[in-house]
Amino acid sequence: MSNTALIVIGAIIVIALVAVILLIRKPQSVSLSEAAPPMVSHKPKPVAREGRGIADGAAAAMLDVATPVIGVDAHPDLPSDELTRLKGLGPKAATMLNALGIHRYAQLANLDPAQANELDARLGAFKGRLTRDRWVEQARLLEQDDVAGFEAQFGKLG
Repeated sequence: MSNTALIVIGAIIVIALVAVILLIRKPQSVSLSEAAPPMVSHKPKPVAREGRGIADGAAAAMLDVATPVIGVDAHPDLPSDELTRLKGLGPKAATMLNALGIHRYAQLANLDPAQANELDARLGAFKGRLTRDRWVEQARLLEQDDVAGFEAQFGKLG
């Protein structure tokens, strides 16, 4: 017999043994009176970090900050730009910006320092990314269609 045939036969035997063991063993039963009382924890919940857990900090913060940034002209009738082209700005951050009324590069590019600070404070788990990833500078270049300037400073557009 070949090695392959022996491996297949061995695998079938192992599977059969596992099936027999599972069928033979006695099922366990637990009555409610035997069950342990639920444990109550008084520890504070851990702070959600970006991109972690079922509902990360951005999703939770969105409920608190879902109002437009003061002084940013929304113009919902104009088409939206693909904000995820900005380096360091993923789909979750783009959704957060959209909820705050930011849909186009021009809106980010025209933020004054006070508006940028207000926007940054409302970004929840993404707080600090506006300045650290230089979204305003990137948006200025993309708003002007300066792809060469963008790529020279921030790398290849994806």
